[in-house]
Amino acid sequence: MNKINIFCTLGPSSLNRNFLKFAEKNKVDLLRINLSHIQNKNLQKIIFFIKKNCKIKICLDTEGAQIRSKIYKKKFFKLGNFGIISKKKSKNFLSLYPDDVFDKLRIKDELDVGFDGLIVKLIRKKKDKFFFKTISPGYLEKNKGVHLINRKIKLNFLTKKDIQAIEVAKKNKINNFALSFTNSVEDIKKFKALLPKKSNKIYKIETRLALKNFKDLLINADNFLIDRGDLSKEISIEEVPIAQRKIIKNSKKYKFKKIFIATNFLESMIKNSTPTRAESNDIYNSLEMGASGLVLAAETAIGRYPEKCILFLKSMIKKYKKKINSF
Repeated sequence: MNKINIFCTLGPSSLNRNFLKFAEKNKVDLLRINLSHIQNKNLQKIIFFIKKNCKIKICLDTEGAQIRSKIYKKKFFKLGNFGIISKKKSKNFLSLYPDDVFDKLRIKDELDVGFDGLIVKLIRKKKDKFFFKTISPGYLEKNKGVHLINRKIKLNFLTKKDIQAIEVAKKNKINNFALSFTNSVEDIKKFKALLPKKSNKIYKIETRLALKNFKDLLINADNFLIDRGDLSKEISIEEVPIAQRKIIKNSKKYKFKKIFIATNFLESMIKNSTPTRAESNDIYNSLEMGASGLVLAAETAIGRYPEKCILFLKSMIKKYKKKINSF
């Protein structure tokens, strides 16, 4: 049976010496640096710290073609509440990243912000501000993904921040890279052109367009990661398990193709010390389908029990491989 990889996302809960030593001892395969949640000015320092404290390979995960929220203070918007999106960064209003997104918005656009249910509709524009009305209540927080519901807009496949970070990574001999929001074969070709030929490249499937083009993507690359979080903003949550199965099934037609899966495996363990039965079942189902590896995201980045999450994944993988009958 092929090795099943465990990837961990680094963050405030795990970017410390004790965790890195623990992860190395427990044979974590890859440490993910999520560029969406760090500043480039800190990247060199983070890479140096990781390399100093463990020998686990590092993966640089790009921001990619996604809109994100920029706001100074978390705020709850009730149904019918009004707010403002400013073209310029402001302490009082919401702004969006990348900066050129503002000029691509239109009145009547509907924006799904983060994962707390917040949806707003643009109702009026005045110079460098859009006025919106809340049509589904929820919290507005900084650095959350923003999805345009009613239409699609063209975004660059990498941000300027991504390109700068890739150069830093190459200078530090980082050999693993992930492209967020891969949509087309053209994205794959452009990404390959920026990186060393022998580097390991992972293409993240998290959009409807990626699902539509997946058979073509599969011919042009070997490693893919299903990000079920952002994918659930593009298709209904009921369709995500179907998409996961189709992706893995199609990959089995080729030798050496790998499919990794991310998001919500141990979401409850961000706060709780033990997982749910549903999470245990989800992990086993994903392994049984043929996942090449499992990715911990918020669980190890901001969760209270990052070490326990790793141990539980290892235990599930062990039981799957032995196919232990508990009856």
